[in-house]
Amino acid sequence: MTTTSIDGTSVAGLAALLADRTRASFCLALLDGRAWTAGELARAAGVAASTASDHLTRLVRGGLLVEERQGRHRYVRLAGPSVAQLIEDLAGHAPAPPTPPRTLRAAQAGAALAYARTCYDHLAGRLGVRLYDAMLARNVLDRSGGLALTPAGLDWLTGLGVPVEPLRTARRPLVRDCLDWTERRPHLAGALGAALCHRFLDLGWTVRGTGRAIRLTPAGVPALAAALHLDPADLAPAPPRDTGAGRA
Repeated sequence: MTTTSIDGTSVAGLAALLADRTRASFCLALLDGRAWTAGELARAAGVAASTASDHLTRLVRGGLLVEERQGRHRYVRLAGPSVAQLIEDLAGHAPAPPTPPRTLRAAQAGAALAYARTCYDHLAGRLGVRLYDAMLARNVLDRSGGLALTPAGLDWLTGLGVPVEPLRTARRPLVRDCLDWTERRPHLAGALGAALCHRFLDLGWTVRGTGRAIRLTPAGVPALAAALHLDPADLAPAPPRDTGAGRA
């Protein structure tokens, strides 16, 4: 669709798709990059399966989700990186939750997501923002003329074992920033952001936690700190806030 063919009705229709708590919850859950069944999304959003099916049909017809069928099972996922960027950007501009989590378990889950998580296929959260800042500080990335990978960055990626040429021919931008909805600052997205996320997992520096959460491993702390010229203490997650749950 060209820019000249877009009108207020088109934008309003897209906004209406996300102007619903259930549909918005589905899209946020799918930011983990996986394909989910309708039943899984229904449980995550706390709605009936029949309700989920109707909402998913609307999201698929609106182009935000795509579906895959395997036998009797119907899976859905985000339609692509551009949709993931839209959802994450909206989350970044949303107001903070009005009330803090009421249980320690909920606080721990929230802290884990805030520390590190996948934003579709790249790292987000405090760790993702720290990585982005360190890459700028090390001259791996340069923002003077628009975000770009530097010659020094090419050498840095080679040392990490990340092949760059396939990334240059990808259909998505090599590097771009993405507003982080917990830190309210940019983290690295694009083909390079995805490649680094996968490389850290392959190296065992990070592992997947519950849902979208990512954990930095004991071996990954010194390795990533050395690669980015950071103090390992800079990579430590913050403890969850005490909610006062369970007190007399």
